[in-house]
Amino acid sequence: MSDDPRLTIALSKGRIFEQTLPLLEAAGLRATEDPETSRKLILDTNDPRVKLVIIRASDVPTYVQYGAADLGVAGKDVLLEHGGEGLYEPLDLRIARCRLMVAGRPEAALVPPPARGRLRIATKYVRSAERHFAAKGQQVEIIKLYGSMELAPLVGLSDLIVDLVESGGTLKANGLVPIEHISDISSRLIVNKASWKMKHARVIALVESLREAVEAQAASGQ
Repeated sequence: MSDDPRLTIALSKGRIFEQTLPLLEAAGLRATEDPETSRKLILDTNDPRVKLVIIRASDVPTYVQYGAADLGVAGKDVLLEHGGEGLYEPLDLRIARCRLMVAGRPEAALVPPPARGRLRIATKYVRSAERHFAAKGQQVEIIKLYGSMELAPLVGLSDLIVDLVESGGTLKANGLVPIEHISDISSRLIVNKASWKMKHARVIALVESLREAVEAQAASGQ
């Protein structure tokens, strides 16, 4: 076991990365290049022992699970779909907050009339939707989509959708309303189980530095 192990952190571009950067900087880590402008997928940091890998948000748990990255930052929505195998989730970073909701037209009913049969649910969050409706004892047909979820009820593709809701503005603009709350979502720090064991001191030091940064950010009201 190395006394000074290297760490690889998996991040995705966009909102999560932007909101993770101040936390990493508070923990003493800064990317040497801007991932939004760089074509590189592996970025150096000011600490030569730490690299950042830039990947799709939905792939972060997989990279961490299989040890291609020691740590990562992923939304709880992604983790719910992944299942969390091979991962520890030691810290809620309290960033990129939103809610996973059932939504639809205002007149939409969660329990369909007998003549209507099973409800059709459009979502990219298939596992979360299945668990939610199974817990209610309600049979549904899941239609997997990858974007423009709000369109599905408007054109008759689905009765309801399951999607992330931040302000609700997109739903409102398309004549939809949130109907049921499934889960509060925020971004979490995840750690590969083998890295937690083999690089424990280094990983714990980073986790605790990030925890302090999260607490400081919360105390400042950000």
